Amino acid sequence: MTTTISPKEAYDLLQTGAAVLIDVREPDEFHAEHIPYALSVPLSSFDGSFNHLNIPQDRKILFQCLKGTRGADACARAQQLEDCGNEVLNVEAGIEGWKNADLPVIGAPQPHMTIVRQVQLIIGSIILISILAGFAGLKFGFILAGLFGSALAFAGLTGWCGLGMLLAKMPWNK
Repeated sequence: MTTTISPKEAYDLLQTGAAVLIDVREPDEFHAEHIPYALSVPLSSFDGSFNHLNIPQDRKILFQCLKGTRGADACARAQQLEDCGNEVLNVEAGIEGWKNADLPVIGAPQPHMTIVRQVQLIIGSIILISILAGFAGLKFGFILAGLFGSALAFAGLTGWCGLGMLLAKMPWNK
């Protein structure tokens, strides 16, 4: 069972150096806005990265995400590790709870969708429309859906996304 800690209690522990805060959100979320003192260890790479932190046994480990769900998952994963003898806690309501408690954050939330979400919306829409066109009798629609699906898979495998790079240059993303 995951034990939680209030944002104010977490802040006090961090200021005294009695705890280490680990932000398990994805890198683009962390760079847009994060809690001071936080280390970025995305949940998607948690198993390979967490063991390399070498956190002293006398410090508590606090996990934080956007609203608390991924933080709870990280707590469960950390507690399963044999060499983690630290007390593990999840910050209640994540960075949203932290901000609601009027505690400091670095950065500011973006007023627009992240580039990753923009790519997902655009590619998903193109694939949906292409499939519908295919069912309407335009065989080219299925081919187009396959091409865009392949491009999305390529971006996921390599980390290179031409559409993402193009969207980053758009005026609404500046």
